[in-house]
Amino acid sequence: MSTTIQSEARVPSKQSVLTELRKEGLVPAVVYGYKTETTSISVKERELLKTLQITGRNGVIKLNVDGKDINVVLNDYQSDALKGEIQHADFLAINMTEELEVDVLVHLVGESIGLKEGGVLQQPNREVTIKVKPSDIPDTFDIDISKLQIGEAITVAEIRAKSKYEILNEDDHALVLISSPRSTAEMEELESVASESVEPEVIGDKKEAE
Repeated sequence: MSTTIQSEARVPSKQSVLTELRKEGLVPAVVYGYKTETTSISVKERELLKTLQITGRNGVIKLNVDGKDINVVLNDYQSDALKGEIQHADFLAINMTEELEVDVLVHLVGESIGLKEGGVLQQPNREVTIKVKPSDIPDTFDIDISKLQIGEAITVAEIRAKSKYEILNEDDHALVLISSPRSTAEMEELESVASESVEPEVIGDKKEAE
């Protein structure tokens, strides 16, 4: 599903001008790619966020630039970690008939046998990189973990042949594993090591320093 958002052309500006744009609720951005000259633009942050809620992070967006609708994806963005505001966005113009390389969030399906037996679930990597046509980009990459037991893992090698998408990661790219729970003895040993690593305050030295 694609959604159209409007943009306004802008002249590449100094940081102070960009700050003013952001105060007005606009996001400085750039669009480039398929049959598109690199163009500096701005879009309304509220409109962009609303669109991303509909299309998802990898979804196709119709971006109106100078009265022309261009199929784009959000190639990159920078955000304020504290405020959650988008500071800058890069839109990549795409050819809807050609495949793209996109990172898709891994979604675990089911509850593993190992997890039910007390194992600890770990996700070393939460995304996979796939090659897919823009119209077929999935919201998530689903992996069934219901048969996974303690000590077992799922890497790209285990799912490559069964996936309907071309996965570009290496075979040893680990996606999920179920590790053994720590025993009481192991936990006590860890606590002991942690307590021994804390150096006591030397009162005499402190007085001398003063």
